[in-house]
Amino acid sequence: MHSAEENMLRAELELLMREREVLLKITGVAAGLIAELNTTDLPIRTVEAADLLATTINQLPEDLLQDALDAAHATIID
Repeated sequence: MHSAEENMLRAELELLMREREVLLKITGVAAGLIAELNTTDLPIRTVEAADLLATTINQLPEDLLQDALDAAHATIID
């Protein structure tokens, strides 16, 4: 019984780690997109949405944001 619980927890942890990696890639790509936007060429609603995204991304701890940027860079190169 104990081993079955350990296996279930291990499988759940592996799933969470894969999901974390996907979320890091998404966050990193979003941060890269925001960095490249030229807001003078965009409709105000798009600028507002980009600002909300940038504000949210900027709330991440620095090390987590760096992980996200690193994950996105690896994805872009592939």
